[in-house]
Formats: sequence, structure tokens, C-alpha cells
Amino acid sequence: MSPFRVTRTLPLDATDAALRDDVLHGLTLPQSLDPGDDGGGPVLKTLPPKWFYDAYGSELFEQITELPEYYPTRAEREILLARSGEIAAATGARTLVELGSGSSEKTRHLLDALTGLRSYVPVDVSESALRQAGQALLAERPDLDIHALIADFTTGLTLPEGTPGPRLVAFLGGTIGNLVPAERAAFLAAVRSLLEPGDALLLGTDLVKDPSVLVAAYDDDAGVTAAFNKNVLTVVNRELGADFDPAAFTHVALWDAEHEWIEMRLRSRTTQTVKIPALGLAVDFAAGEDLRTEVSAKFREERVRQELTAARLDLTHWWTDEERRFALSLSVAR
Repeated sequence: MSPFRVTRTLPLDATDAALRDDVLHGLTLPQSLDPGDDGGGPVLKTLPPKWFYDAYGSELFEQITELPEYYPTRAEREILLARSGEIAAATGARTLVELGSGSSEKTRHLLDALTGLRSYVPVDVSESALRQAGQALLAERPDLDIHALIADFTTGLTLPEGTPGPRLVAFLGGTIGNLVPAERAAFLAAVRSLLEPGDALLLGTDLVKDPSVLVAAYDDDAGVTAAFNKNVLTVVNRELGADFDPAAFTHVALWDAEHEWIEMRLRSRTTQTVKIPALGLAVDFAAGEDLRTEVSAKFREERVRQELTAARLDLTHWWTDEERRFALSLSVAR
């Protein structure tokens, strides 16, 4: 049986430190015009979407993926089922690296198709998710070498020594849409630095479509996404001793046509002050003031091509589901 190894490159206190930094920075931004990459609009208080995903938030997200309004998971799965053989033939990958691997559920379609695969490197911040998924995969595929990395792939990554090429890096789920343009450019450049010429990137991107379809996917009738959005406040309360009242905020999903992205926000119902003892911080909210919790960019093929090209990655294949809602692109390092 091949070994299952777990390597931690993320310090044990990194999650706590990152949460403190994100909350302090995101809730104390000046309310002025931002000259940065979000287009010069008013600066909103922000919390990054990665803090949705404690155990309860992850359960809620699994429920979201089954909702009739939420198409991305089904659309991406449809493409993987139909195209994994082509992906395998085009890459000949012997190592698969999956960024943000989670349960590795969708990856099984690729693992089945990549008959020459020797090594699988799942990357995630959650050690428990990596161990659970890794042990399950090893039971199914005892000849596969699995080397899990506990790491934050947005802050730099080094692959284990000896991973055989060609390599295929997979970044699925449309998660790249959570990054604004400058962050995407830095991320793609970092991915390219992991690759040798001829290695490949498989990238999932949600596509621009009717705004009513997009907004519904982030504001379902059952209110599951609203609960998911408000869960970030519960995380801050639990971890930093804050006194956010989730009921004092309304879930909002907006389509920004200029930037072609969805924004999820929490809108303060009243004028209120939230105390965060762990940071010695008191945060004032005006009635109707928004706290932005997620940006989810939607893409067109040409934009994806341009951003990949800027990172020295050549787009070679573009696949969509039958309704053209979601795309998987394959690009090759030059």
C-alpha cells in the first residue's frame, strides 16, 4: 500500500492570527473612495468568505449545492463527467495537485480518468478534511501516493519533492471568482511558479449570465444562503468574543454589472455598535450600512484567456456544461 502523508506548512496559530488580522483590517477601513481594484467605489466594511466555513458553515454550503437555484456544482460535475477522459488525454498527468480540495469528492472523476496517475497532492487549510478524504481515497486506490498539504494556497505554496511530471493543478468550484483582479493575477502567477513547461492548470469558472439567475443562486427562497452568510458573524463571535447579533443584519445579494460579479453583503437593520473584546475594538454600523462578505466574479472566455496569458499559461481547451453556465478551462505552462 502506498503511504498517506500529511505535511503542515501552515503554522498552528495561523488561522487565529489570520482571523484577527482580517477582522481588524476589514472592519476598520475608512469609509472613502477606494483607488484600488474594486473599481473606485465606496469602501465597505468587509469579512473574507473563507470564514464562512467552520463545521456548521460547511454543512450549510453542502445544503446550498443541492438547492435548485444553485447550479454551479451540478454544472461543473456535468463537465467533469463528460470531459475527464479528454483532460487525461490532453495532460498525461502523473501528479494531480488539487487546491482547496475539501472532501475531494469531485476529484474522483479525474482520478478515475487519469490512468497514469502516480501522485495526488490535496491542499487545504483543514487537517480534518484532508485526513478524512485521504484515508477514504487510499482505501479505494491503494497504489496511489497521497501527500496532503495543510496550507493556504493563496499565500504561497511549495510542492513536495519528487512529485513526478507532468503535473496537473486543479482549482475547481469557481473559487477563483472570490479574488479581485489583482489577487487573481498574483494567484495565477504563483500557480505558474509551481509548474514546469508542459504542466497544466484545470480551472473552474462560473460564467456571466442573466442577472436574475445569478442573484437567485446567492439568495435562495429557502434562506439557506442567508444562514450561511450570517454564519460568519457567529464565527467571529465564537473566536473573538464579539457580540454580533445575526438577527440585526439582513442578507443581501447584488449583481455588479460593471465588474461582472455578485456581492454578498450583510446589511445592518439598525444603528448599532458591535464590540470585539479580543481586539479591543468597537465597530459602529449605521442603519442600512453594508458589510461585504463575498465577491464572486463571473467570467467570459476571452477574459479567462487574457488572465491566463498574462501568467504565462496558454489556454488550450474550453469546456462548458450544456446550458453554458459554467466552464472548465485547461491551460498549459509555457
